[in-house]
Order: sequence, then C-alpha cells, then structure tokens
Amino acid sequence: MTPGVSVVIPVKNGARWLAEVLAAVAAQRSDAPVEVVVVDSGSSDGSVEIARAHGARVIEIDPQEFGHGRTRNLAAERSSGDVIVFLTQDATPAGDTWLARLVAPLDAGAKVGLAFGPHLPRAETSPMIARELSEFFGSFTDAEVRLDDRPDPAEPATGFFSNVNSAVLRSCWEEVRFRDVPYAEDQAFARDAMAAGWRKAYVPGAAVLHAHDYPFTEFMRRYFDEYRGLRETIGHVEPLHPGRAARTVRAQVAGDLRHMRAGGAGGPALAAGAVRSARHHAGRAIASALGSRHDRLPSGLSRRLSLEGRADVTPKQGGSRARRAYPYESVREYARRGPAPLALPSPHDGDRALWHIAWIVPPFRRGSGGHMALFRIALELEARGHSCSIWIQDDVGMMDRRAALAQREVVEHFAPLRGGVFNTFDDWHGADVAFATGWQTTYPVAMLPDCKLQAYLVQDHEPDFYPASAERIWAERTYGLGLACVASSPWLEQVLRDRYAVDRTAVFEYGVDFDVYRPPTGPRDDQTVLFYARPATPRRATAMGMLAIEELLERRPGTHVVVFGDSKPPPAPFEYEFAGVLEPAALARLYGRATVGLVLSLTNYSLVPKEMMACGLPVVDVRGASAESVFGRRQGVIELADADPPALSAALESLLADATRRERMAAAAQSFVAGMTWTAAADQIERALRGWMHGRWRQYMQDARSHDGALAEARAHLS
Repeated sequence: MTPGVSVVIPVKNGARWLAEVLAAVAAQRSDAPVEVVVVDSGSSDGSVEIARAHGARVIEIDPQEFGHGRTRNLAAERSSGDVIVFLTQDATPAGDTWLARLVAPLDAGAKVGLAFGPHLPRAETSPMIARELSEFFGSFTDAEVRLDDRPDPAEPATGFFSNVNSAVLRSCWEEVRFRDVPYAEDQAFARDAMAAGWRKAYVPGAAVLHAHDYPFTEFMRRYFDEYRGLRETIGHVEPLHPGRAARTVRAQVAGDLRHMRAGGAGGPALAAGAVRSARHHAGRAIASALGSRHDRLPSGLSRRLSLEGRADVTPKQGGSRARRAYPYESVREYARRGPAPLALPSPHDGDRALWHIAWIVPPFRRGSGGHMALFRIALELEARGHSCSIWIQDDVGMMDRRAALAQREVVEHFAPLRGGVFNTFDDWHGADVAFATGWQTTYPVAMLPDCKLQAYLVQDHEPDFYPASAERIWAERTYGLGLACVASSPWLEQVLRDRYAVDRTAVFEYGVDFDVYRPPTGPRDDQTVLFYARPATPRRATAMGMLAIEELLERRPGTHVVVFGDSKPPPAPFEYEFAGVLEPAALARLYGRATVGLVLSLTNYSLVPKEMMACGLPVVDVRGASAESVFGRRQGVIELADADPPALSAALESLLADATRRERMAAAAQSFVAGMTWTAAADQIERALRGWMHGRWRQYMQDARSHDGALAEARAHLS
C-alpha cells in the first residue's frame, strides 16, 4: 500500500478561510490515502462544524493547552500517515498537484526529511507583503526542487522552514519533534533536524495562498511576537541602529513603489501607498527590535505589545523549573556522600597502549572556545586508539535536547569524535580516566565509581568568574577534591600549586588547527580592527574594549570595526560590522582580512590570539600574568597593553599606523605558534596521565607495604 499522508491544521476561530482550505486539500490528486486532522483550541465561530462537514477528524483541546510546537506534536501523535503535512487555517493549497509536489522530495534513505513550499499573496494583500513574499521565496532557487545540502561546513544551517506549508517524514519527526516554544517552532525544528543529519527541500511548485492584510497595530504586534520567538528559539537579535534602520526603510519603500508601478498604480494611489509603506516598514523595524529584546522590557509592556498578550514567564515555585534556579545538587550530594573510591590500580596501567577516557563537560553552545579545546584534545587521543565518551553535566537545563542532537552538534561545530554522547549518568560504565572540564563537573567526577584516575582539565581560574557568592566558594573548593589537574598555562599551574596546594599538576599548551588557520592568499583590509567581544563573559572585558575602540575612532575616524564572538551584537556608541558566532573556516577568513585583532583576557588567556597569529594577524591583549606566562617567552609576538582604554587604544593605533611593524609582528607570531598543534597538546596530556597512572600503582604498593608492616608489628606485639 502507498504510504499515507496526514494533513494537520491547528485551528482557532478560522472560519474565514477554513472551508476553502479544506476543499482545496480534498481536491488534491494524490496516489496516497490522505487523512485530515484539525486540532481546535476553543473556536467560537463554527470552525469545528466546518471541519467536520469537510470530513476532517477533529481533536478539541483547551485553549490553555495550545502551543505551536506542543499542539503539532499532539496532532502528529494522533495521526497515522508516514508523511505529516502541516498547514495553517488560512493557507489554501494553490492547484490540485500541491500535495504530490510537496511530498515528492521526501526520502528516508537519502535523509531528506523536510520539505516546504512558497506562500503566495492573496488578491487583497498589501503591496509591501506581496513584494516581500515574492522576493523572499524567489531568492531560494529557480530550480524545480532545491535540497539544502550545506556544502560549506563553515556555514551554519539556515534553519528556515515554515509550518504554513510543509511536509515532514514521520521518522524525522519522531527523532526530533517540535520544541515546546511560543513561536518559531518550525525554525527550531529545521535546525534540530539538520543537526541530526536530515536534509530539507524547498519546492517552488508547491505553493499556498496565505498572505493577507491585518490592521497596522496587529501587524506590529505580530512582528513583536515573531521576533521574540526567533530570540527564544535560535538566539536572533535584530540590529538596532537608527541610521541603518532609516536607510533600510527608504530602500524598502522604494522597492514597494517599484512594485506598485509595475502593477499599474499611479497618482494618489501611489502616494497613499508610499505613506502606508513607510509606516509599515518603520513600525516593523521598531517591533522586531523590541521583540528580540523582550527580556529587557517590563512585563506589563511586553504583554501589551504581544498579540497573544503574553509576558515573559516567571518560574513557578517548586518543581523542575525551581530546581534549575538552584542547580548545584551535585555539591550537596558530594557533601553528604564524599568521593567514590577509585578502582584498584594495576602495575600496567601507565604502560597500557589504550585507555577509555570519559569527558564530563558543562553544557555548550556553538563558539565555545573551552569546549573546542577539550574536544580537539579528545579527537587527538581517539586518533591514537584511546576511546572517548562525552557526558554532559547540565544542571541548568541549557541543553534540553536528545543526546543524538548533542552528538551532532559536537561533530559539526567542534570535532568529528567517534565516541558516544550522554546527557545523564544512567548508562555510566566506568572509565580508566574521568576528566572534569569545568568546576560544575568536578563534584560529579569525584563521585563516579569504577575509575582508575579522576582528573581535571583546568582552563581558567573559575572562582574569578564570580563575586563573593556560593558559586565562588564551591569553585574554589574544587581544587581540593584530590583530582589530578592539567592546567592550560604556566600561570594557571602556579596558581593551583601556590594558592591551593594542588600536588599533582601538569601544563598543556593550546594548539592551533593549521589546516584551517593560515595566512590569507589575498590582501588585507587597510584599517580594520577585529574585536572579540562577549558581554555575557565578564572576563573578556567587553566594556573596556568598546571604550578603547571609541577613543581610537576619535583619533582615526576612518577605522572599520568588526565585532564577533557572541550571538547578539553588544551595545556600542559607534557603528560597527557584527559577525556573530562563526565556524572555524569562516573565522579564519575574517582573521585573514582584518588589520589588527583585539582580544582581552583578564584571567587565563584564550584560544583566539593563537588562531589569529597563525593567520598572520597582529594581536593586542591586556597585560597580565597569564598572557605574559604564555606570550612573554619571546618579544614581539603580541602587543600587551595596560588594562585601561587609552593604553589599549594607543596600542591599536600604533599598529594601524605602522605596516612594517605589523609585518614583523605577524612573522614573529607565526613562528612562535608554529609548533603548537593539538597533537602536541595531546602529547603533554597523555604524558601526564601515564605518570599519574604509574604514581597510583606506586602509592598503592607503598600503602600495602606500610599496612603489612603494621600487621607484622601488631602480631609480634601480641605474641
């Protein structure tokens, strides 16, 4: 039998278009059996009766139970088709081959699990929306079908997908499912599905009539909710630059006028259209900027701006959300239980060719330098034959997703590891070495059974991340848990020994992937400062860097500034280009076109300066013990300045003004990092582990001899 298709339509007071939509679905020429499932959430306009009159199966839910992702999951669970087609109550299929065209590209064997088609304007649609739709969907392709293969691994998944007009293989939906989010559930689903290895298809010939006009206020409230959803699901923040917004509005109005003239409009109608267009695009710029910054607004204002009347939710007392507000259960558990005993050593542990190494990691996001380092080291150890596994210690619920998706993110955004990824310790099977990789992971590691060695990859002095607080106390105590510590700089190792009396320490050097980070083949920009800015990470001193650049621009107004490193643009009193979070290959291209890089590290140094150096980009950093312990071994490889804006500004200006000095520094820096590979970093760590494994056996034998001597002495005394 031909696999069936289920058409799912969420409905709330959809009588205006619902009969037309259902009639168009019934008229489809399809070889597959088609069922129609309508999920109604409290309609009072006869929508339920319309749906039943057209043969749809109706599922009625309480309005409070509705959620864009949650309701679609419910409908998918209650439907039977091998393909699930999603429409909205006002999206009318255009033509009787819409369904056949939409589902045709889906192929489980080829991992094509998602397909979507364009939205066409209805007759009464405003010129602004009609033009926007035609240009937006026209930008995808002129081909019959476009498959999103993501050929360039440096480019992230676009994630665009629309449940107004889409089809999903049931096997794809079962693996991924929609997130329970207020808006943009379709965009989030596409990103999650592609992270899990699925491909999506755009089908220009499978269109629906959808767009129509709303009153101006309703339009703006819809945009507010739409951009709030994009912020909540994919982290998008709409840029807010008045000058740039004004230029965008002018360009959009000009485009609308061209569209209206092409449609025959002129005279008073054209003038009225220009006014309407200007108001629409200016309002959209404001509503989208506010929606993507909804978390900064008072809850009452957010509720009034939202079409759904939704303010940001405050977690209720009790339950799992309250637990996430106080997430450090492992600290309390360790205080009650203490450390787990280590597995008995053997004389051959340090000489064994292969180990199993378990990496216990904090939750991560694309662009995390600390995770990049530990995953690259794990990759090098896998290349030597060691097996690795990744265990996510997610106390705060930051990675509320399946382990398979997390593994895909590791492989795509960090390193192609073969080892499994786990989001709980339910399947813990022991390890030769269990590696903590952040202070929150040390307490769980200390309690893990069946380990020969418990170690700690220390990449920063993490107590400095906090003011006087419980977190600072707990972070400081991690260095006294008895874990063997591998520090990522000589300064950090000295801190562990001098301040915390850690007796088992070693040092490793961050490596550089020279296949990715290398000098550019083309010319650089003449006057471009590239700033690594992460406002959410205070130790990166974003405010200090912004003030330094502001002073630099007063001295050199023509300087071009590019900011990168975070998912949202930080506020600044000057205009700049925002590059966001980039994959390594795209980062290397950015390093290759800049003139000077600014990277500020107030605790331990970061990966970024070495990668910039490998690309021949001169770097300015703040003077301090960590940077000097790494870069101070050779003069002229980096420009270190005092930690104040004028000094940093002067350092940047000096390099921008002296091309010869930049060339000398770039050559010295490339020579300095030449031997700093991830292979060398793994060598350092493997040597330390072997020494500690041998040490465990020596200590065990010494303790055994002392015990035997005490027993012999006791027997002699008793006799």
